[in-house]
Amino acid sequence: MTEAQWARIEPLLPDRTPKRGGRWRDHREVIDAIAFKFRSGSQWVHLPGKYGNWRGVCNRLRMWAVDGTWERVFTALVAQADADEDLSWAVSVDSTIVRAHQHAAGARKRGPGR
Repeated sequence: MTEAQWARIEPLLPDRTPKRGGRWRDHREVIDAIAFKFRSGSQWVHLPGKYGNWRGVCNRLRMWAVDGTWERVFTALVAQADADEDLSWAVSVDSTIVRAHQHAAGARKRGPGR
């Protein structure tokens, strides 16, 4: 993550002092660990030791999902990218993306015993 990217995200993250226990691991390290996990497709238990305990990283990911942190970050980043005209809102959806049952399009249904 670049310094510019971190500067956008850092103010949107919660305080590093949890309600119980000691201080959390640095948010930037945790986000790097989460990014590594999803980029590599590895399991949590195979997270390299440099990122700390995998349970702590996984728990932070879940906690931030529940408390709305990820939604705040995403909303702010999309708003900034839209304001900077860095987004294209053109969307293409076809049947390979959206699946529908054949009867959803009005195909005739066969009743029982026919």
